[in-house]
Amino acid sequence: MNRTAKHLTAGLFALLASTVLPAAAWAQSITIAIGSEPSTLDPQLRDDGGERQVNDNIYETLVARTPTGELTPGLAAEAPSQVDATTWQFKLRENVKFHNGEPLNADAVVASVARVIDPANKSEQMAYFGTIDRAEKVDDLTVNLITKGPDPILPSRMYWMKMIPPGYAKDGDLAGAPVGTGPYKFDSWNRGTDLKLVANAEYWGGEPQIDDVTYRFVTEPGTRLSGLMAGEFDVITNLLPEFTQQVPKFAAVPGLETSVFVLGTDNEVTKDPKVREALNLAIDRKAMVESLFMGYATIAKGAHINPAAFGFNEKLDNYAYDIEKARALIKEAGAEGKPLVVIGESGRWLKDREQIEAVAAYWAQTGLNVTTDIQEFSRYLDSLMGTGPRPDAIFIANSNELLDADREMSFIYHKDGAAASNSDAEMAGKIDAARVETDVAKRKALYDEVQQKGHDLNYTVPLFNLQDIYGMSERMDWKPRVDAKLMVSEMKVVE
Repeated sequence: MNRTAKHLTAGLFALLASTVLPAAAWAQSITIAIGSEPSTLDPQLRDDGGERQVNDNIYETLVARTPTGELTPGLAAEAPSQVDATTWQFKLRENVKFHNGEPLNADAVVASVARVIDPANKSEQMAYFGTIDRAEKVDDLTVNLITKGPDPILPSRMYWMKMIPPGYAKDGDLAGAPVGTGPYKFDSWNRGTDLKLVANAEYWGGEPQIDDVTYRFVTEPGTRLSGLMAGEFDVITNLLPEFTQQVPKFAAVPGLETSVFVLGTDNEVTKDPKVREALNLAIDRKAMVESLFMGYATIAKGAHINPAAFGFNEKLDNYAYDIEKARALIKEAGAEGKPLVVIGESGRWLKDREQIEAVAAYWAQTGLNVTTDIQEFSRYLDSLMGTGPRPDAIFIANSNELLDADREMSFIYHKDGAAASNSDAEMAGKIDAARVETDVAKRKALYDEVQQKGHDLNYTVPLFNLQDIYGMSERMDWKPRVDAKLMVSEMKVVE
């Protein structure tokens, strides 16, 4: 190397040394590609997985779970105590503040509870909170939650309810610029493209290691994959099973989601039990699970209740595959040529579009006139949980973070559920009774009865219990959670 080159090289290194931040500072920015853009950032009104993937880092709950699923204190300082059959008392952590400076106290908890259960707000999350009557302040750091009847899983419910700052909820913009108590604060949202969070340096649990995270909204799994391979993304959701060995890193964990079609049992075609039975018999689930999931899913056993949840009816079996009987049932019902509209979305769940299209093709073989409607996610949520007519059949990968059958029953089987399949008053009565039954054996028996009836009358078309599969860049150090929460504070970057 000549003298001039040496001087240039020395000068270049001196310049870099004076301008480049240490690796520990610049390396702590990550990008996560998720399958759907949040329809809102209000944490209490919609039941939207895209919203949760972001807001789980901004907001917190009174009760939390460990990565393996055990309940643990969150914003509560300790596990709640039961005062009487319908009253649970929570002691709050001291000196916790929302990002805007408002205190996390009993008033904030009371306001949070009141807002989410207010019928005027029409929260889609009421399948989680239907037993809660009200919250009452005891003192600044003590609050009582009162239920409509005995509720043995109230602590699990409070794992789901995010606490909001009451002043900001009244005068601010929860939907567009959220404010919580969590380890990350909202920074910016470029609609249709990305959203950025930054670390909360004053977080009560200690400042997180990753300085900022950008969420990219990428519907197509192939695009998420190519972005990961190109070094554009650090974590991608719903990695296709066939590419687990091609990515730098991947992780798969048993998930809490069960893919299912919810049938509108009062609709013209699907009100006939023979048609609903045919829809279950027409699907070759074994062929689908082998061709689509490569071992990362199992066939759901006769119901959309997750096997990990208390109350799962283990006596149910898979629906058989019998296309000839399905065709005969459609003919007996006089439904040949009648229209059946199948509604779904694409990108939110593992192999969602593929499941929808495969099932629609099976159903078309029965003689029904089947069409599919793949909707943008916000519109899809309105179809699933809105106030309009129930769809003939709508796809969802239904989750159960409460680990109790009440979640899925209240959501889909109960006639007043946000995604109700039916108007069966008897079934609703049993679900209501089970919700407040404290005798474990009696509660389980009620759940078994409800699932058996739903199975026999084919109220839903359950498909698969799904695993959660993630792709990661080489620099990511992260073990996914059983509840599928993307907790950035649990992630690390290694260089």
